[in-house]
Amino acid sequence: MANHDNNAGGFSHAAVETSNPLMIVMILLVLLVGGMLEIVPLFFQKSTTQPIKGVQPYTALQVAGRDIYVREGCYGCHSQMIRPFRAETLRYGHYSVAGESVYDHPFQWGSKRTGPDLARVGGKYSDTWHITHLINPRDVVPESNMPAYPWLEKDMVDESTLPARMSALRAVGVPYTDEQIAKSVEEVKGKTEMEALVAYLQGLGLALK
Repeated sequence: MANHDNNAGGFSHAAVETSNPLMIVMILLVLLVGGMLEIVPLFFQKSTTQPIKGVQPYTALQVAGRDIYVREGCYGCHSQMIRPFRAETLRYGHYSVAGESVYDHPFQWGSKRTGPDLARVGGKYSDTWHITHLINPRDVVPESNMPAYPWLEKDMVDESTLPARMSALRAVGVPYTDEQIAKSVEEVKGKTEMEALVAYLQGLGLALK
């Protein structure tokens, strides 16, 4: 009887090792269960779902600026996540916490850095510096390999899309009021894409500065 049990167990083990489809299914099952155990609890922790003190939803102009930031691929070279390492915090400031990014959809965390981290860039430079930097980065950072974005100074924000954008953000949890959404068109009317992007950058990371 014991030999039969051992053989059955051996056969079962061998079946897994010799069957690629079965092995793949079992590996995916383990990853699924492990992932759920890691991720699901985060949906119920205040530290990951509630904004920290001082964090407010983006203004309509900042929403437009953030869309331009994503459209132009700025996230490809600049992260917005300061990791809790001494070298990081000495250079950039307080490490990033989830409560800073609860209104970001999608969030801009990441470790890819061709350029410096932007998590605390708000208020670090003047509006004029940012405008000069975006028109020709080498005017303020001679060693920069960042491309120039001179068209932002001429292109106007499309204000007609703001109510739909902000309504979509409200649908995923950003607490915009009907009044804020209704006023969004007037708030960005006549603004350039440069003004919108600078407004977004100047609002980054102020709560933990």
